[in-house]
Amino acid sequence: MSRFFFNDRKQLVNDAIEGMLISAPHGNLVKLDSDPAIRVVVRADWDKSRVAVISGGGSGHEPAHAGFVGKGMLTAAVCGDLFASPSVEAVLNAIVAVTGDRGCLLIVKNYTGDRLNFGLAAEKAKRFGLKVEMVIVADDIALPDNKQPRGIAGTALVHKIAGYAAEQGKSLNDVRDMALQACDNLWSLGVAMQTCNLPGSDDEEGRIRKGHVELGLGIHGEPGASVVDTQNSRAIIETLVKPLQAQAGEGRLAVLINNLGGVSALEMALLTKELAHSALKNQIAYFIGPAPLVSSLDMKGFSLSLLKLNTAFEQALNAPVETLGWQKPVAFTPLRTLAHTPLHDSVEFTPSANANVARYLAAATGCLIALENRLNALDAKVGDGDTGSTFAQGARDIAQWLEEDRLPLNDLPQLLLVVGERLATVMGGSSGVLMSIFFTAAGQALRSGKSLPDALLTGLAQMKHYGGADRGDRTLIDALQPALEALQTGDLQAAASAAQQGADATASMGKAGAGRSSYVNKENLHGVTDPGAVAVAEVFAAFMR
Repeated sequence: MSRFFFNDRKQLVNDAIEGMLISAPHGNLVKLDSDPAIRVVVRADWDKSRVAVISGGGSGHEPAHAGFVGKGMLTAAVCGDLFASPSVEAVLNAIVAVTGDRGCLLIVKNYTGDRLNFGLAAEKAKRFGLKVEMVIVADDIALPDNKQPRGIAGTALVHKIAGYAAEQGKSLNDVRDMALQACDNLWSLGVAMQTCNLPGSDDEEGRIRKGHVELGLGIHGEPGASVVDTQNSRAIIETLVKPLQAQAGEGRLAVLINNLGGVSALEMALLTKELAHSALKNQIAYFIGPAPLVSSLDMKGFSLSLLKLNTAFEQALNAPVETLGWQKPVAFTPLRTLAHTPLHDSVEFTPSANANVARYLAAATGCLIALENRLNALDAKVGDGDTGSTFAQGARDIAQWLEEDRLPLNDLPQLLLVVGERLATVMGGSSGVLMSIFFTAAGQALRSGKSLPDALLTGLAQMKHYGGADRGDRTLIDALQPALEALQTGDLQAAASAAQQGADATASMGKAGAGRSSYVNKENLHGVTDPGAVAVAEVFAAFMR
């Protein structure tokens, strides 16, 4: 099955264009109302008083090309089918629709279909008395011996510079010359670890081996110039930067960081960081992106484009536009930091002895350590099978501190705070944090003058508040809450009995309201006691031995 959302393959591009236009943030885009096969996106505010700038090509490279239509950039974009050049007729209609006395500049990526179709349309338009010039972008340096380098992501920079010149009211020749100058100072190189998926095609085993990337992969999925035996971000950036820098030479640069469609935002940020520390770092004046600008559907790859700057280019790149896809350049500065003294939230205490407290603490930790396998087995039926190990891990740490006489046993508020701090450190997952909240809040309440039962209930209330669970949600709260409520009478036996009854009740609860058990169906929960509730009940039982 194809890994692609669509309804009707024949209408896919038309449907996508409609979606793009109705969501355009400036509300300034329209589609020529013509033959459905003629897909032309036009500025709604265009009045033919300036040179028109038109580009286009196959769809699948979004936001290019329609995403660059708007004030300050393209006047119109001609959209072909996926990875297919638009027809001569479509290009001609676009030219006639938007070109006035000032003329029209076509910006075309260096592919045979685009050159021929746009070129023939230009010649036909001249027969209508229109002034038309064409600039071919050939920024790809992946194949240095190729006489016709491909046009790739750097094309967006040419759109921006030509669009700026046209917006300033420059003549057709001046707009053309500025675009040509941009092409002469523009170099791009891309890399990918997976090629793109086409709608309607079956998934196939990718030709790029795991752990490798293709250097110079074409934006239509064409094989790259070479294979690189790494997916290390730093090594790949160095691989791209070296030939790009050799082409660009010295001088200030704008760097376009283009997501080919399938790279996560996290990875693109990481690659930008690597670029900021690369051999180019002292030449980079602006970053454009990281973002998809000229994509290749969902290709897992990216490209870098370098533009050597002059005053005119810098003004053009920074001029405001009203488009869907352009990314405002960001002046490059190294990472800025704010000085801050680290806060180490450790509890200050002095170890002390208390035989009675030590006995209860040893009973609790010993019980939880002994329960490890039993609780894991229960949790394996309703969760991820690690409850016993998680509780035992915390218990072993507290038991070791007890054995080494490192705990403030004679200062109960401080003891609860220390236990809370240690559990947050050594217990994994949410259980460690929840138990830390319980003991920390209880310790603070005890220090403020509350009795131990009331302080423990305060800790429970905070655990419920932050954790989101309550009694009846099939968690340890179903045993802990009735136990602590019974403890207010001072009867530890009653507390232990209440904990056991609460734990037993979880076996008949058909739905868990919190924790991993909440994702388990009723049939798997039936008859299984919650492992956290069992742990609480067994600890209270251990206090009675």
